[in-house]
Amino acid sequence: MEVEAHPFVARIEGRLERLELAAGEALRAAGLAPDLLERIRQGKARPPRGQSLVRLAEALSTSVAYLVGLDPDAQPPQELLEEEQASLGLLAADEDALLRAYRRLDIPGRAAALHVMRAMAGPEPAPPEKSPVRPPKRRQPG
Repeated sequence: MEVEAHPFVARIEGRLERLELAAGEALRAAGLAPDLLERIRQGKARPPRGQSLVRLAEALSTSVAYLVGLDPDAQPPQELLEEEQASLGLLAADEDALLRAYRRLDIPGRAAALHVMRAMAGPEPAPPEKSPVRPPKRRQPG
């Protein structure tokens, strides 16, 4: 019984064929395990995300949007470009680099960097409104 190819794997294999590249070679160039495609097919691994996905797209001379099945001109969803560490409470590589650079700054430099980042990020979203809490009704003795 032949297993249906995972769409992500099928797109990668199509690029490999077109570029006449071996899977292991392209995956190693992207810094990924050479058996990743087989592990994805078997359900033992998920498609890469974050910088790994970007490096894979570069190794295959294509876009992240194409690899994830979007119109090649579309912007891929931000969650695909986020590193998985963030979901574990760990810093992604770019966040870690920013924090290390921030820690090397003196106090005025930190204040300036924070000011610039806040200005670039725009206003913080408003916190959700809390509905007023009513005390429970007391039962009348009776």
